[in-house]
Amino acid sequence: MFLGIICLLLSATVAADALYYRHLRRKRSRGRRAFLICCIATDALPLLTALVGALSHDNTTAFMLFAMWMLWGWMVAVLPRMLFYLFSLSRLPRLGAAAGLCLAGTLVWGATKGRTALLVNRIEIRSERLPAGFDGFRIVQLSDIHLGTVIRPERELQRIVDSVGALRPDLVVFTGDLVNIRSSELDGRAVRILGGLDAPCGVVSVTGNHDAGTYIKDTVAQPCAQSLAEVVRRQRAMGWRVLEDTTVYLRRNGDSISLSGLSFDPSLRHLRHDRNLPAAALDAVYEGVPRSLYNVTAVHLPQLWEQIAAAGYGDLTLSGHVHGMQLKIRLFGRTFSPAQWLYTRWSGAYEQAG
Repeated sequence: MFLGIICLLLSATVAADALYYRHLRRKRSRGRRAFLICCIATDALPLLTALVGALSHDNTTAFMLFAMWMLWGWMVAVLPRMLFYLFSLSRLPRLGAAAGLCLAGTLVWGATKGRTALLVNRIEIRSERLPAGFDGFRIVQLSDIHLGTVIRPERELQRIVDSVGALRPDLVVFTGDLVNIRSSELDGRAVRILGGLDAPCGVVSVTGNHDAGTYIKDTVAQPCAQSLAEVVRRQRAMGWRVLEDTTVYLRRNGDSISLSGLSFDPSLRHLRHDRNLPAAALDAVYEGVPRSLYNVTAVHLPQLWEQIAAAGYGDLTLSGHVHGMQLKIRLFGRTFSPAQWLYTRWSGAYEQAG
């Protein structure tokens, strides 16, 4: 789907550039040849990226970083231009130029300061089912770090660890996609820094679709299952407790709650963005877990929430996966993201029947 959107945008961009170039030729504008060269060079960036990817025997971390920045460069060069064309059609070229510059500036800000900004969302959970011993219990949820796309791991990961520590959590829950493609992204440096996460009830995690190794191109050099096993092993080496379709119990002030974790099912690779997923195998996860206990469930895919609730669990379900499809706009107290077109629940807290 993502590739289809890029192809559609690329086709529209080439058509718009051609029409504007014809306009410049009719007006005999100076610099039209430079404009044409610029258009050809920037329009070719996605094709160049695809060609390099096709010739590469594997989608290495270096290639993924290259592809990421090439896509961003294409967006910076093309999207402001398209905005300028739109205003020019309304005979407002100066306003179009200003709007294009603002958009380019926003994209530059997003790839620099915006990309590394940390936002803490504080949400209070109230429930009659929650025992008194857990009143004030503090959970910090992290998700989707995608090691391999982090530009300066030493600095950026340490900021995350320091920020979590400053929140004084009782429990830290990581809800999947620690790596982006393969286990080697969780290298010694990342293990050392992320191993600094600490809480009285520990750090627990579940695996996501990227952790499962399903995006590795050269599966002969490293099979998917091998990469997944290594991701899990290295997390445990950091002191994290990886919940692989299992439930543990937390005790505090004489009371108990259950904490369940669902691993990502590799069979859902091509369905991971679907609103409705096939029935998940939940029996093993909740086997023997008393429904009388308040239950926290960690699962990467938010689309499984309704199935978890229907099974009688998930008083609180924590998920990741969506991250606003890289784009969340806040205006006048409202938010918008392309994620709304794919997901029923895509950001923040949702409540249903308590």
